[in-house]
Amino acid sequence: MTGHVDGAWWPRTRDLGTELPALLVLPALRLDRIERVAYCLADWPQAPRHLTVDGAVVRLEGFRSQHPGTVTVVGARDRLTLLVVPPETEPADAEHILTTAAHRDNRDTVENLLATGNGHGTGTATDSGDEAAQRWDAEGGRLPASV
Repeated sequence: MTGHVDGAWWPRTRDLGTELPALLVLPALRLDRIERVAYCLADWPQAPRHLTVDGAVVRLEGFRSQHPGTVTVVGARDRLTLLVVPPETEPADAEHILTTAAHRDNRDTVENLLATGNGHGTGTATDSGDEAAQRWDAEGGRLPASV
């Protein structure tokens, strides 16, 4: 994982059992064999315990501790954490969120990513104090010329 999420997914409904098979086609290429999917219980009202995808059984595990707005796809040796763009999101906003989350250098939080779709987010990473200090040191402690 490069940031808070490895990418994003925009399901069309809140029916995890219906939506997941289409999603799991692409991660299966990277993860080899998908064994389970962890999700936030509050995000998905009802979900089956298992799904059969391409002849393989995938366990679905709901947790209260799973970060809201994410699913984690777990393979035999690796995992991907994906931002879940709410199904009711406007298409233009969803496209922006999907593109931002998938960017290789993205380090936004789930909250910031979701906010970028409604005009409230910045689409840039939020620094902790330590990250800002490290960047300041790396850049020679100089202010930009425009300040």
